[in-house]
Parts: sequence; structure tokens; C-alpha cells
Amino acid sequence: MNIGILGLGTVGGGVVNVLAKNQAEIMRRTGAQIQVTHAAVRDINQSRICPTKGIQLTQSPLDIVNNNSIDIVLELMGGTTLAKELVETALKNGKHVITANKALIATHGNELLALAKDHNAHLLFEAAVAGGIPILKALEQGMSANQIEMVAGIINGTGNFILTEMRDKGRDFADVLKEAQELGYAEADPTFDVEGIDAAHKLAILSAIAFGCELQFDKVSTQGISQISGEDVAFATELGYSIKHLGIAKKLNGKIQMRVHPTLIPKTRLLANVDGVMNAVLVKGNAVGPTLYYGAGAGDEATASAVIADLVDIIKGSLSRDVLGWQSLEATPYQNQDDIESIFYLRLLATDKPGVLADITAIFANHHISVEAVIQKQIDAQDNAHIAIITNQVKTKDINAAAAAIQQHDSIQEEVKIIHVETLD
Repeated sequence: MNIGILGLGTVGGGVVNVLAKNQAEIMRRTGAQIQVTHAAVRDINQSRICPTKGIQLTQSPLDIVNNNSIDIVLELMGGTTLAKELVETALKNGKHVITANKALIATHGNELLALAKDHNAHLLFEAAVAGGIPILKALEQGMSANQIEMVAGIINGTGNFILTEMRDKGRDFADVLKEAQELGYAEADPTFDVEGIDAAHKLAILSAIAFGCELQFDKVSTQGISQISGEDVAFATELGYSIKHLGIAKKLNGKIQMRVHPTLIPKTRLLANVDGVMNAVLVKGNAVGPTLYYGAGAGDEATASAVIADLVDIIKGSLSRDVLGWQSLEATPYQNQDDIESIFYLRLLATDKPGVLADITAIFANHHISVEAVIQKQIDAQDNAHIAIITNQVKTKDINAAAAAIQQHDSIQEEVKIIHVETLD
């Protein structure tokens, strides 16, 4: 079985190394000898993390996708422009394609999967979500007897590392982000990680597999963690919660909701104790109940593990051509973000004077919102205080309206902070 790789960087090099290290075990499982015969690279003379003896290197990726001797193409170069053109060409040539490119699948997956089906080829992408955690296979195969009710995951290691450091060491966001960049966890431009775009790509894929719907990246409501402060982390801890950057997808009353945002989770939940750069995904099925999948969300060999797992599936020939299962379904409606119900945490910076808390409570009452918990802490000699509030479960539009009314109160000193709370029941 001849393999051509587009991109021989961290993941591509990891694939070569894992194939070499576990060659005998992979052959035992597949009955096939897998060999990487070609790889497209930007610079042939660059040093690599893997041996290249026996691999024909080229700087022209078209040499890979148009090579008749190559059976399967691994797209491990990233991007959504050239990568899309190369995947299309490979599929039209009847080649199976495996990719770790979550942005490509989230934004162009529908058309690429249809193209693969038309040309009797497979397009697989286990490595696009949560690195080495086989979450897509768990949803497709292990949970196939269930209707999936909820998927909730820590699916970006950079954001998880930042929030863990803020909680455990009392550091501020900017300080930890700088260290994450120095350690290589965050890019020079960290926007995709800290503003939730990377997680939103992955959540769109998870939702499509879980609910049998089309890939709809533009339907994911996305909020990052750059506005999370030390005060929020401290209040969450005192209230019995941990703040995590979650991707959450639910199917309620026939409608799907997809959202990425900072979330307070009870500290007693396993997901609240997933720290550092690790990933974890909670899946709730109507038969099995909640199940949790934990592991490395990135890294050369961890991601290579997922790529090779797809490779083994293709060789064993046990796959459906209808990967997502949406082609035969009617379009699934998505829930309006304003109508999504949640418990909420609010933090206010207010002048501490008589009647302020009563006024705020009255505003909540006017919007039919009950207050479940309140903490107030004086912060300076000018009688300014932080007030942290946990509400009951209410619609997003109602909490936003209440927060807007509170914002108009003459005692409020800065923008009202609103964060979702999920019990994950």
C-alpha cells in the first residue's frame, strides 16, 4: 500500500516515525505492508524529525496527487486554499485522502465528502479533532446504537493551558499567553486558539458526526477567553466551579445548538479536572449515558496515531461511503442563540452604597430571573466592590436584557461580565 504525504512537518514526520516504530503491529492488524513512497515538502534540504531514506521528496504537491502508483494521500500541510485544490484533485483521481486539517473539513467538508462519494473514494479526518483521542470513531462506531444528546469538550490545548495556569498560579491572561507562545503551544498570532475559532472548527465536525447533519461552521456561536480575568477565576473557584473553554453541541427538541465559550463547570465533574494542554470530550448518549474521552490533543505522534488509524480503516475496507450520514437526511434546524437556555455567572464592578444590590436584584426580578448565589468583595478605599452572581436557568436573550439594564445603573463601573455555567448533567 503506497502512501504519499503532503507536508512532512510535525504531523507528517510523526506519521513516518510511528509507521516505522509499529510496522509489525500495523501489518498484523491489516495484513498489508504500508510504505511512504513520496512526500511533498517546501524545502527538500530542510532537516526533518523523521528519516527520509526511501521516500522520494518533491516540492511539487501535484506530483503526489497525480501519481498513479500512490494509493492513499495524506494531506498534512494545512490551509484551506492549496490544500483544498490538492484534495479535490486526489479524490477526482480516485485516491483515498486522509487529513488532519480541521479548517478545511469544517469549511469545505460537505462538498469534499460529496466529491469523494462520487469518485468511490474515502475522505477521513479523525486527526482533525482532539489529536490522538479517537473521538470521531467513538461517535461513529462505539456510540452507533445511541442518539447523541450532547457533546461537550475541551478541544483546544492552548486555551486549556492558559486557564489552568490562571487558576493554579494566579497569573493573568497576557502573562500566560506569552509563556504559551514561548513553549510553542500558541502561535505568534494566537487568535484562532484564544478566540475559539480553532475549537469552533472542531465542534462543527463533532456535531456533524454526532447528529448526522451537514458541516455548518458558520452556525457555531464563538467566544474566546481573552476577557477572562483573575477575578473571574477566583470567584469561580470560591463558588465551586472551574472555568474551561468548552465547545458544546446539543440536540434539543429537534434543534441543534453549537457554541464555543468560557464555561463554569462544577469542580466535581471530571471535565473540570482536565488541565494543561490535554483535551477531553464528554459524549452523552440516550442509551449509554455520559462517556468521557481523554488524551493528548496535539503533538507529532499523538496526531499521527489518529492519521494511521484512518489508514488502517481504509485498508481493512470496513467503511461506509456515506461518512456523515447526512446525505439521506432532511436539513436539521439550528436553535437561535437568543433562545438557548443556560445558567449564567455575572460579575459586576459597582460602587458599594446602600440600595445597589437591591436595585440589581429588582432588575433580575423584572426579567423573571432568580439569583442562586451572590458573593460581594470590597476591592478599594473608594467603596468599589466586585459582585459575582449565579442565576437560575434562563434564556440567553433574557440574561442579555437584564445585563443591559444593570449596565445603565449609575453605580456600575465597568462592563458587566457574563459567562455560561454548565452542570453537564
